[in-house]
Amino acid sequence: MKKIIFMGTPEFSVPILEALLQHEYDVIAVVTQPDRPVGRKKILTPSPVKEAALKHGLPVYQPEKISGSPEMDELLALKPDLIVTAAYGQFLPVKLLNAPRFRSINVHASLLPKYRGGAPVHYAIINGEKETGVSIMYMEKKMDAGAVLAQKAIPITEADDVGTMFLKLSELGKNLLIDTLPDFFQGKLVPQEQDESAATFSPNIKREEERIDWSKTAAQVACQVRGMRPWPVAHTLLDGQRIKVWAGQAVEPTTNDEPGTVFATDKEALYVACGEGTVFKMTELQPAGKKRMSAADYLRGSACEIHEGTRFEADGQ
Repeated sequence: MKKIIFMGTPEFSVPILEALLQHEYDVIAVVTQPDRPVGRKKILTPSPVKEAALKHGLPVYQPEKISGSPEMDELLALKPDLIVTAAYGQFLPVKLLNAPRFRSINVHASLLPKYRGGAPVHYAIINGEKETGVSIMYMEKKMDAGAVLAQKAIPITEADDVGTMFLKLSELGKNLLIDTLPDFFQGKLVPQEQDESAATFSPNIKREEERIDWSKTAAQVACQVRGMRPWPVAHTLLDGQRIKVWAGQAVEPTTNDEPGTVFATDKEALYVACGEGTVFKMTELQPAGKKRMSAADYLRGSACEIHEGTRFEADGQ
């Protein structure tokens, strides 16, 4: 039986780890990020992968930085046949990547060479892509640039957000990996080098990128909202206070109002002017210090501060 070290951190990675175990691969160690403080009370919390590994009685390694760590020396001493990573969250040193007999492979949530980096699902939705997928590729020193061993696409619907796509892609990645490994171990696969000229990148979302730029079209705003839900959540500003925008869509009417202006409301939504005269129908929001709520509930509330003529702060102010 092939000895595998699995490296991953978020919920996306858990089904992939569990599939390896269900198909009786010998997972000799699991590497994940250190426990992190979570929530207002900053409770130290293990990663989903750590919780899954401990449930199965697997040894867990959590180096703050794996390069040059004592943990890396211990992993090398295990003499794995293969390292499998899935959203681990750290760069691996070349010495570790090349140590296993079959090298190291990654389950990446994009159709490489598109969307290399840490936030491929977010950017695929934000950019209005109609499909994304999973690629299994060799790992190299250069980020997500290794030759592709297998790839499978899946549609992105208008109902999808980051949460739903993570679930779909995790399932897709799990099945693709299990289908790929037998031929991979037998040397039957022909790795396909990536087209560098077609490469695009998806670095981790920066705080300033969460803010809505109302000068963009309503369709672009709608994609941003979906592409940041349920985390980190797109927001706008009113009188310096952050208002999270959870849901909405582009609608047909046009307007001459300045982008960022709430030019109309009804019983179920706020209508915000966007670029090129387009209109964003905001249906779910979260005012600063309040819970997430429907626009209908917000508009009925006594603390409602948004009305016709309200102008959200322009991007960059």
